[in-house]
Amino acid sequence: MNKTTLRNEVREALSKMGEAAYQDRSFIVAKNVLQEPYIIEANTIGITISNKPEVDTIHLIEELWQLGKKVAVPKCNPKTREMTFYAIDSFAQLETVYMHLREPIPEKCEFVDANEMDVILVPGVVFDKFGYRIGYGGGYYDRYVLNYSKGKLVSLLFEEQLYEQVPTDAHDCPVDIIVTPTKRIDCVTQRGAN
Repeated sequence: MNKTTLRNEVREALSKMGEAAYQDRSFIVAKNVLQEPYIIEANTIGITISNKPEVDTIHLIEELWQLGKKVAVPKCNPKTREMTFYAIDSFAQLETVYMHLREPIPEKCEFVDANEMDVILVPGVVFDKFGYRIGYGGGYYDRYVLNYSKGKLVSLLFEEQLYEQVPTDAHDCPVDIIVTPTKRIDCVTQRGAN
C-alpha cells in the first residue's frame, strides 16, 4: 500500500471515533507519557498543538506547564518547508494560520534551538513498530530532526494509526518511542531486532 492510501485509510478509521472516546483515549495517552522517565527528567519539550483526530495535546501541555517544563511549539514556513520552535507559557501566544494550524506568534515568544529540547513529540498519521511514520506530506519533521541528536523522538498515537510496516524513503527519520492508550513501543529495540 502506498503512503497516500495508508494516510486516507487511517484518517477514515479515526473519523469514526466518537468525541467521548477521543477525549478518554487522549487523556490515557497523556497520562502514560507523563510517567515516562525521559519526560520526568526533561527540562524542555517540543510538542505540536494537535488538530483532531491527532491525540489531543492541549491537556498534556497544561500538565507539562504544571510540572514546570518549558514547552516549545513549532512554527512552519510553507515557502521553505522549514520549522522553528518557540517556547510558550500561554495559549494566548498562538495564532491560527493555514490549514487551521495553531502556531506561536514569534514576537510574543522565545526562540528555542533544537538541541535545547530534551524530547520532541513528533506527530504523524500512520506508524509502524520500528518508529517509521507517514506524516502529512510536508516533510517538516524529517528535515528538522535530521540533525537532532540530544534527546528522544516520541510519538503519541491511537491504535488505529499503528500498522505492521509502512513504506519508507531514504530521508525518513524514525522516532524512538511510541506511546498509545494501551502500549509503549521501544522502536530502537524493534529496529535492532529487525
